[in-house]
Amino acid sequence: MLKKTHRLVLVVICCFLFTSCDSEAVFDKYTSVPNQWHKDSIASFNFKAPDTTKNYNLYVNLRNTDAYKFSNLFLIVELNYPNGKAVTDTLEYKMAAPNGELLGTGFSDLKENKLWFRGYKDPFKFNEEGDYRVNIQHAMRNNGDVNGVENLEGITDIGFRVEQAQK
Repeated sequence: MLKKTHRLVLVVICCFLFTSCDSEAVFDKYTSVPNQWHKDSIASFNFKAPDTTKNYNLYVNLRNTDAYKFSNLFLIVELNYPNGKAVTDTLEYKMAAPNGELLGTGFSDLKENKLWFRGYKDPFKFNEEGDYRVNIQHAMRNNGDVNGVENLEGITDIGFRVEQAQK
C-alpha cells in the first residue's frame, strides 16, 4: 500500500513539473489505467483544433512500470475530424532495449514514453476547425496466439499530446 501511495505522489509531482514548464504543449492529457488495460478499453481524448495555419506534432504518451513484459507495443489510434472523417492507424512502438531494459524517461520503475503519432515525417496541420477526438486501444498479442492479450499489465497511464512544431 505504501509503495502505491509513493508511486502516486511521484506521478502527481512529475505531472506538475512537466505541465508547469511546458510552453510548447497545446493539449496534453492523461487517463489512468486501473490495474490492467483491457483489450476492449479505449482511451479517448477530445480537444479543439488549435491554429489551423501552424504545424504540429502529435504524440501518444504512456507511463509504464517494470510489470510491462513486452519489448514492443501495438496500438490502434483513431483520429476523428470535425467533419466526421476518421483515420485509423495500427502502430508499433519499441518499448525495451535488446537487453530487456525498459525505454523511456524516469528514475524509478515508472517510465514515461513520448511516442510519435503525427508530424515526424511531414508537418501535421489541423485543416478543419472544430472538435477532434483521438481514440487509443492496445492490440497486443503473444507470439503464436491468434487472440489478443485480454489484459495488458504494466501500463499505468495513457495520454495524448499536441505541441506546436519547431520551425
